[in-house]
Parts: sequence; C-alpha cells; structure tokens
Amino acid sequence: MTRSHQIAVLPGDGIGPEVVGCALEVLDAAEARYGFRTERREYAAGAAHYLETGELFAELEDELRGADAILFGSMGDPRVTPGILERGFILEMRQRFQQAANVRPVRLYSGVPTPISGLTPERCELVIVRENTEGAYVGRGSTVHAGTPNAVAMQESLNTRAGIERVVDFAFRLAAGRRKRLTLCHKTNILVAAGQLWQEVVADLATRYPEVETDYVHVDAMCFHLPLAPERFDVVVTDNLFGDIITDLGAVIQGGLGVATSANLNLDGSAPSMFEAIHGSAPDIAGTGWANPSGAILSLALMLGHLGEADAARAVEAATVEVLGSLPALSGPEMGAATAELGSRIAAIVRDDATDPELVPNSLLGTLAALEPSRPAA
Repeated sequence: MTRSHQIAVLPGDGIGPEVVGCALEVLDAAEARYGFRTERREYAAGAAHYLETGELFAELEDELRGADAILFGSMGDPRVTPGILERGFILEMRQRFQQAANVRPVRLYSGVPTPISGLTPERCELVIVRENTEGAYVGRGSTVHAGTPNAVAMQESLNTRAGIERVVDFAFRLAAGRRKRLTLCHKTNILVAAGQLWQEVVADLATRYPEVETDYVHVDAMCFHLPLAPERFDVVVTDNLFGDIITDLGAVIQGGLGVATSANLNLDGSAPSMFEAIHGSAPDIAGTGWANPSGAILSLALMLGHLGEADAARAVEAATVEVLGSLPALSGPEMGAATAELGSRIAAIVRDDATDPELVPNSLLGTLAALEPSRPAA
C-alpha cells in the first residue's frame, strides 16, 4: 500500500506563496522518486484573507487539526497592524496545538558564505530548542493611563514546570541521539525565579540521561560564544524569548534568514506539527523573484523526516545544499537565478536521484531522529 500523508498548506503573505510553491514542486519530485503520496489542502490564511473576512486561526482550527503536518510560508503585511496576525494566528496555533518545541538547526553548509571569518561547516552544526508556548509570549499584560505621561505597561512571563519539562526532555532525547551535549541558555542571575525553575528541571531530568553532558550559558554570553565558537554547542535549550533572539543570530551565522529552517513540534501527537522557514513575508521583494526558497525547502525536508520519509528527507536536503553552494549570492538579483528556477533545479536533482551524499555528511536526520512523541515522564 502506498504511504499517504495529509498536508495542510498555508502559503501566507508576501514571498510566502513563492517559496512554498517551490517547496511543493520539490515535494512532487520526492513523491515521484520515493513512492509515497500526499493529499494537500491549501488555506488562504494571512493578511489578505484577514482583511476580507476578519478570520484568524480560530476559524481554521478544526480543519487544520486533521492534518498530519502543516507547511507554512510567511505571514505579515503593512496593511495589518503589527501583532494581529502574529498573535491571532501564529502564536494562537502554537498554543492551541501545543507545538511545545521550536526546533531550529544551525548548520553552515559547504559553499554557503558566512559573515564569520574562518568559520567552516565542521565547526557549525548545532540545534537550538526553544520553548514555544510560554514565557513572555503568552500575551498576558496590561497598560494603565495609556496615552498620558503616567502610562504604565506590564508584561508577564509565564513559566510552568510542566511546560519546561516537556521541552527539556525533548532536548535531552535529541542530544542523546547526537553528540551528547546539552546547554541551558537563560539569565539566571537576573531572572532568578524563572531561571531557578529551568535549572531545577534540567538537573532533575539529567538523571534520566547520564550519557548527556550538561552545561549552562547566560543568554548575553551566548550572543558572544555562538558566532565565535559554535562548535562548543550541540543542543541548546532555552525559553521562548531568548530562543527567538539567539536563533536569528544563528541564522546569520549560517548564511542568513533565507537558508534557515524550523519545526514547531507537538510532542505528544495530539495535534499536527508545523514546519516553516524563519524569514518574514518580505513584501518589498514579493513578486520580484529575488527570494531564496531554500529555507522553505529545507523545512520540507524536516517535515518529511517527521512523517517518516527518511530517504526523501535526505535527498531534499542534499539537493538544496548542492544548489545553494552553486549560487554567487544568497538573495536578491545577484543570486543568478529567480526563485522559481531555484525550486525547479532542486526538484530536478531530487527527481533524478542525483544527490551527492558527501555534501551533507551529517544529515538533518540527526535532528529528525528525535522528532517523535516524547515518552511519558517516569
């Protein structure tokens, strides 16, 4: 029987439809080559749909819940007040679907330029695991005396042991399948209460994983060490806000937002996980063909691994790296090829089974191996 997967596709805004279109072309090639199929349904979520209907995530929740995975483009438009789409759709989906772990590989691929002098691919191959549903992003806060000189704004950060434990346990499992090193990144000398809870959870769970070495780095020190010595890190686990910041720093190190990828994982199988490139909607270049689709296509590789299509995931990653390494620039007209052409090049390599495994000696499957429902707590 042919393997089949239900995929919800959310192209979104700006360059989202362009890069997702490339990812779907590569998915077609992977299906033809590796003998599985997907049933896809596309949803018109995003700025234009919101402006026309006022609908956000709540109106799509029941339909999306039936998918095996979600492939997401980008969301954001100058016509929509900042925060409406981000909180009303993206954060709402993460929380309602309990996509507890945001997983972002930070890999410098062969042939991809980096602003860090002397950095080589062998030194830059880590994964940042960000708690994805709590912290400062729970949306709790208030303002009094707004619009006056006495305005006061309060913003809450929520940390629960249950929320921390599930993502730390996932990070330990991930580290156990990689180089067996886990680093907690926080700010325990200032955020004492939250930091202590995170440290307690890491210390408690470390007894279940005696083969994994643990250490701790302040978030400001992480911003120093990450670009200068990324080889120090294997798996980094951190809270929602700190993770949002240091993963963008990681993206710069690996060549820019256009080549970075992420997974938003539901860890108990109760709802679909979502896979997305980490760049924004970039409305200023939408329609120009200047967007690099690699981040979206590597997100497809993560999704395929999550769905159990390991061979296809390896091929998509390797084909993407081959094309990336041939580009004179990673974005803009200097790329030497338009967005759609790059997608077609990658799809052709996958379809013809012409990937070179030597380009990716440690596949993203080192990350994908842990993208499974977590085991029950002891």
